[in-house]
Amino acid sequence: MFRILLNLALLVCLAAPARAESIPDTASEALADNPALFSGDGFRQDRYRSPTPAKAPGATTIDTSRLQAMLAEQPDLVLIDVINAEYRHERFLQDEPHHTIPQAHWLPNTGMGRIDPAWERYLLDNLARLTGDRPDQPVVVFCKSDCWLSWNAVKRITEAGYRHVYWYKDGIDSWMGAGLPTRVADPVNPTHS
Repeated sequence: MFRILLNLALLVCLAAPARAESIPDTASEALADNPALFSGDGFRQDRYRSPTPAKAPGATTIDTSRLQAMLAEQPDLVLIDVINAEYRHERFLQDEPHHTIPQAHWLPNTGMGRIDPAWERYLLDNLARLTGDRPDQPVVVFCKSDCWLSWNAVKRITEAGYRHVYWYKDGIDSWMGAGLPTRVADPVNPTHS
């Protein structure tokens, strides 16, 4: 009986067509494949944890080894973690610690496709503070691997005029996968409610 079931399972697996989602090279390819997933101004607004393109608008894509080199060369490098956190009653709600890259500043809820103007101000005001209001200051943006939140945040930051923006595409997953140190972080508190 077991052998029959095993053979049947193998036949089903071999007969079923592969349904792997392709990884788009550019956002325009992703938009062409799924136009409903993007807003009119080009931000991804749904299914944030899915394959991302190789590049983000106006940014340089970097990997873990490049980020490590940049941190060694530029101690004032600004790292922005955009992983979401629930925010209610003027406070962030967390049920477990948030691990991030030691130098990173956690600015949650800034990578959604559509954000309230207060959250956009939160991102840009903190970015101005962290960069000394210098649009030429290098900024690295990340979340998790295959996450459009950081892609959206990069787009928002470059559209605000920042010129040296880097997208750490594989994010904290790649950092931790390389066995690199993390720290438990609290989100930067917003001044809006």
